[in-house]
Amino acid sequence: MEVLGPDGRNAVVTMGSYGIGVSRAMAAIAESTLDELGLCWPREVAPADVHVLTVARSEAIPPFADRLVTSLGSAGVRVLYDDRAEVSAGVKLTDAELVGIPTIVIVGKGLANGTVEVRDRRSGVTEPVPAEEAVHYLVDCCLGPDAQ
Repeated sequence: MEVLGPDGRNAVVTMGSYGIGVSRAMAAIAESTLDELGLCWPREVAPADVHVLTVARSEAIPPFADRLVTSLGSAGVRVLYDDRAEVSAGVKLTDAELVGIPTIVIVGKGLANGTVEVRDRRSGVTEPVPAEEAVHYLVDCCLGPDAQ
């Protein structure tokens, strides 16, 4: 398209549109919050609130983890569940760090003692939580104390 320029000559109109769409916003957030291990999504935009991993071979672990995931989902917590039996605990933990869900729940050997591990992805702090209190703890952690 041509228009008359300030000097009276024809000039080609060139324009662009540089909107901030969802994909650019997500890329900017990912780029600004990643660390040496991978992504560290802010909870508000993370694809899930909790990443549950099963990391030991005890027969009690999968049924407990299944119940935990179901209960969290019923409470409105968005859950990513890694129950892959064919990969090692190390692979699962590395993948969880890379994906960057804000809270990582490790259901493993501690279950024999009645605990699961809850890890804050950003700080790396891991806390043992009584298994029977895990749903309540995680709902408070992910949705706030008024979510109950």
